[in-house]
Amino acid sequence: MSDRQEHRVVVLGLGRFGSSLALELVSQGVEVMAIDSDPKLVQRYADDLTHAVVADTTDAEVMRQLGVDEFERAVVGIGTNLEASILTTAVLVDFGITNIWAKAISREHGRILERIGAHHVVLPEHEMGERVAHVVTGKMLDYIEFEDDYAMIKARPPKEAIGKPLGQSKLRGKYGVTVVGVKRLGQGFTYATAETVIERGDVLIVAGKVTDVERLADLT
Repeated sequence: MSDRQEHRVVVLGLGRFGSSLALELVSQGVEVMAIDSDPKLVQRYADDLTHAVVADTTDAEVMRQLGVDEFERAVVGIGTNLEASILTTAVLVDFGITNIWAKAISREHGRILERIGAHHVVLPEHEMGERVAHVVTGKMLDYIEFEDDYAMIKARPPKEAIGKPLGQSKLRGKYGVTVVGVKRLGQGFTYATAETVIERGDVLIVAGKVTDVERLADLT
């Protein structure tokens, strides 16, 4: 893949998800073509994006004329119009685009998009709700879940680990988690090693299976 292709993304749908993603990509120096059937949305973001076009994203011929088939990366930000979301994703799959992200508004919608051929399905509302649910209890400071039931959290250290090197407290052996980093008050994050001594007030970045990191957070 050329550098030019790597730094080009087509975003189809300029709702809240699509527009915020497109703007963030542009801020990172990525060339973005954004397409939406709503002229008002396209006009709203035209000055901030590399290219913004009014078009029917479900029309394969129109998409081909716009050069969408030449992109390596595409994001379908259409959520509420299920038919448009599914048909647009199908057009991208038919083009052979190698990296397709698609927004889903439910797990059922997501499964359909995966069956069609979307490589990555995003459930923004579900994932944010899940994240807040873990943090609102106060046991975790932050929570991010990945595929295959794997998560990374920010949490206070359990009492049994305070004042000891990580190698001695053996959190990995006891709980099946890995302490990836440590943040000390007034300092930045540092990578954790077996010799890192945990202090009261530290913030740990811990990775592992969801059930394992939840178990560790229950001790804090």
